[in-house]
Amino acid sequence: MKIDEAKEKRELIRRYRNLLQKAAPLLKEGDVKIIKKAFLFAVDAHKDMRRKSGEPFVYHPVAVATIATEEIGLGTTSIVAALLHDVVEDTDYTIEDISERFGEKVAQIVEGLTKISENSARGESIQAENFRKMLLTISEDIRVVLIKISDRLHNMRTLESMPKDKRLKIKSETEYIYAPLAHRLGLYNIKSELEDLSLKYSDRKTYDEIVHKLIESEPARVKFTQTFTEPIIRELNGLGVPYRIKSRTKSIRSIYNKMRKQDVPFEEVFDLFAIRIIFDSPMTEEKAMCWQVYSVVTDYYRPNVSRLRDWVSMPKANGYESLHTTVMGPEGHWVEVQIRSERMDDVAEKGYAAHWKYKEQGKVHQRKAHEQGIEGWISAVREMLENDKESAIEFMDDFRSNLFSKEVFVFTPKGDLKVFPKGVTVLDFAFDIHTEVGAKCLGAKINGKLVPLNHELKNGNQVEILTSNKSKINEGWLQYVKTSKARSKIKSYLKEDKKRTAALGREIVQRKLKQLHLPMNDTTLKQLREFFDIRTDLDLFFKIGEGKIDHTEIKKFNEQHNENEKIRSEKLVPEDAKEFKKRIRKIRQDGDELVIGEDMDNVHYSLAQCCNPIYGDDIFGFITINSGIKIHRTNCPNAVSMMANYGYRIIKARWANQQDEEFEIKLKLEGTDRVGLVNDVTRVISMQMKVNIRSISIDTESSIFKGVIGVSVMTTEVVDELIQNLMNIEGMVRVTRID
Repeated sequence: MKIDEAKEKRELIRRYRNLLQKAAPLLKEGDVKIIKKAFLFAVDAHKDMRRKSGEPFVYHPVAVATIATEEIGLGTTSIVAALLHDVVEDTDYTIEDISERFGEKVAQIVEGLTKISENSARGESIQAENFRKMLLTISEDIRVVLIKISDRLHNMRTLESMPKDKRLKIKSETEYIYAPLAHRLGLYNIKSELEDLSLKYSDRKTYDEIVHKLIESEPARVKFTQTFTEPIIRELNGLGVPYRIKSRTKSIRSIYNKMRKQDVPFEEVFDLFAIRIIFDSPMTEEKAMCWQVYSVVTDYYRPNVSRLRDWVSMPKANGYESLHTTVMGPEGHWVEVQIRSERMDDVAEKGYAAHWKYKEQGKVHQRKAHEQGIEGWISAVREMLENDKESAIEFMDDFRSNLFSKEVFVFTPKGDLKVFPKGVTVLDFAFDIHTEVGAKCLGAKINGKLVPLNHELKNGNQVEILTSNKSKINEGWLQYVKTSKARSKIKSYLKEDKKRTAALGREIVQRKLKQLHLPMNDTTLKQLREFFDIRTDLDLFFKIGEGKIDHTEIKKFNEQHNENEKIRSEKLVPEDAKEFKKRIRKIRQDGDELVIGEDMDNVHYSLAQCCNPIYGDDIFGFITINSGIKIHRTNCPNAVSMMANYGYRIIKARWANQQDEEFEIKLKLEGTDRVGLVNDVTRVISMQMKVNIRSISIDTESSIFKGVIGVSVMTTEVVDELIQNLMNIEGMVRVTRID
C-alpha cells in the first residue's frame, strides 16, 4: 500500500495544533516554543517508525501529550516529557541527550517512563520489574505515573491493531495495575474507560451486549432525567447561584460487575445512572451550598438515609469531595444524586493534578483528612519502596492490595484523625504509629474497651495501642494486616529468622539434587517451586528447612521431571512465547497459533480447570514450567494476574474448525418452585436438546428453587441455546453458566 506522505504530514500538523489548543489555558509565555522544540525532536527521532496500525509512530506521543494536558490537566514540562517518552527506549538517543536539550527535570521523567531492558531485569517477571521501576518515581515526581497512565489509555484506545496475544497481555496489565492506579489518583473517567476497554478485549460478546442495551435504553433515561430534574431546576433557579445538571451513566465495566455480583441481567440493574448537580460558589460557601442543594432535592424526593455519603466533610483519600444521596424518584426508581462545586468536580474529573493545581493556588482545604489522604498515600508508597527487599511480583501484590480499598476514619487518643483502607486492624494502626509500637503490640483499647490486635477498626473508633516487651512477631500476623506498610515491616522482621532456616533448607535441597544427578540452577529451582506451588526460592528453602516439605518429596518431583523430559522429547514444550512461535511455524505452515483439536500430537497442552474452556470460548495459551501449555478462557478469573506478570508466556490459541470432543460445564438455575418443574428441566436438556446430564442438585426453600446441573456439550452455541430453552420453562427466573 502506497503511503501518502503529504496527507500524513497535514494530519500530524492538525494533531499538533489540537495539542496546543487543549494546552492553551495552562501555558505561560515561552512555553509554545519549548513544546515545538520537543515536537520537532520527536518527529525526527521517530521519522522511520510506524505503529502496528500502519500510521506514523509519532502520532502516539502527540496523542499521549494531548491526553496528559486535556484529560489530566498537566502542564508544559509534562507535555514535553510525553512527546519524548519513547525516544530513549525506541531510538539511539540517550537520557543524557534529553537532559542536554530539555533539562534535567524532563530527562528524569523520561527516565522513569523508559522500560527496563530484558537483559538487565533482576527477577523472573520483566513486567513486574517495570511496574516497580515506574512506581519508584512516585516519591520523586508523580508526573511519571500520570504520563504513563496517559500512554496506557492511548494504547488501549488503539489496541485493535495489535495481535491477539499482545492485546490480552496489554489489557491484563491495564486491569491489574493501571486502572487501580488511575482510581487511586482520582482519575475516575480514565479509570472507567480503562476498565471498559479491558472488558472489551476479554469478553467482547458481553461488552457489545451492554453497549447495545445502553444505546437502546438511552431515550427512556433521557425522558426520566427530564421528569426527575424538572421540579429541582425550578427551585435551584430561585437560589441565584450558577449551576448545571448532568446525567452520568454507570460505566460498562461497573454494569458488568453488578450483573455478575448480583447475578442479574442488564434489565435488573436499577442504578444505571446518577444525576450530578454542580454549582459555582466561593470556596468558603461550598459546604453550606451542598447541604442547601440536598435540601432542595429531598423536598421533592424521599431519601434513603442509609445511602447518604458525606465526602465533603470527610474527603476520600484521593482528594474526592462530593455529597451523595439516593432518593426515590418517579415510577418507584431509586436515583443517586451527586452534589458538588465546580472545584470539587474538577478534582473528581482530573484527580491528583487538579488537587495539586488548587493547592498551589491556596484553594485547597487544609483539613487533615484531605492532606493526609493524597500526601499520606505517597509517603506510604515512598516508605514501602525504601523497604523493598521482596521479589517484584510480591511487591506488586502488596502494592495492589491498597489501591482499590474503601476508607475508614479513626482517631488517636489525642483526637488526631487517621485514614486507612477499609478492613484494617489494630495491628495496622500500631505499625502506622511506629515500627516498634507495631512489633510490641498486644492489643488496644477502642472507645475504652479492650480488643485483640486482629480487631477490625470501624469509622469513628478512638484507638489506644497497648504494648508489651513479651509480644513477638509471628507469621500469623500477616493474616491480620491490610496495609502494605504493616506487611512490609512484619516481613522484614520475619525474614531474618527465615533466612537462617532457609540456609539449612538450601543445604538439604543441594544434597538431594546431587543424589538425583540434577543440577542446582535457576531452571531446576523454578521447576521445584512450581511443583510445590511456592513463589520464591527463599520460601522453598524455608519450608524444606522447617520440615513442612519432607525432603523425600523431592524424589517425587524428580519422577515428574523425568516424565516431563520424556514429553519434551516427544512434544513441543516451549520456555516462552517467542520460542513457541518459532517452533510451531515449523510444525504448522499456516501461522503461529496453537490450534486446539489438531496439535495434540505435536504440542503438550491441556485445558485449565480454573475456567473450563469449551469450544467457542475465546481462549489463550499459558506456558507453565512443569505442566506444558494450559488453555484458559480470556475472561478466566486468573487470566489478569497471569498475563500482567508473565506476558512472555502468553501464546495465541484457537479452536480447530471441527471439534468432536465433549466438555462438561455447570449451569446454575433459579426460579419459583412448582410440581413437575424438575421433570420439565430434564425433558428440555435430555429430550429436546439431546444433551447428556452428568450431575444434578436442586434445593427448594419457601417455594424458591435453586439448582446446579452438570451437562456435556460440544460448543458455546449449544450452551446458549440450552440456556434460552431452559428460560422458556414456566417459573424459571435465571439460568447462568458457572465458571
